[in-house]
Amino acid sequence: MLDPRAARRVRLLALDVDGVLTDNGVYIGAVAGERVEFKRFDIQDGLGLALLHGTGIRVALVSGRRSEATALRARELRIEDVIQDSGARKVPALGELLARHGLGWDEVAFVGDDLADLPVMQRVGLPIAVANAVEEIKAAAAYVTEAVGGQGAVREVVTAVLRARGEYEGAMDRYLAERDGRGA
Repeated sequence: MLDPRAARRVRLLALDVDGVLTDNGVYIGAVAGERVEFKRFDIQDGLGLALLHGTGIRVALVSGRRSEATALRARELRIEDVIQDSGARKVPALGELLARHGLGWDEVAFVGDDLADLPVMQRVGLPIAVANAVEEIKAAAAYVTEAVGGQGAVREVVTAVLRARGEYEGAMDRYLAERDGRGA
């Protein structure tokens, strides 16, 4: 269970991509001589992120590799803050994003799965690991999901954070109102 005090401090949910929003698989090939890359994203994770609209919690993607598939998914989910650092230097890049938005490390929940995420996990106020994360990440986490990355772990995190804040029902109501024409 998430600590309600930590959940209430969250103003940014930052997510690793490969292994968190995806199942860690990357499909690479060529079509008509052009490199193509595909990733599998979980639709329920996307709906979970949509529940955050109107809650005051921003979302950022923080990847250790560059991928057009990641950029496409971010645009589809209306996520403006996307960090793709091919050197996996996530702490400096995320630090710049926090400064830009006037946020502190203690206001960040970060979901990770592998060693490149450990420096971020050690800084944020609410470090979270997916169920299939490496042991070092799980040891640094305040919360470990039951779902594995790419298969509903992000949806689980969003639900847990909103429930711990007492905001889940309001977020659901907003989401449903937008879909039946009552909302903005």
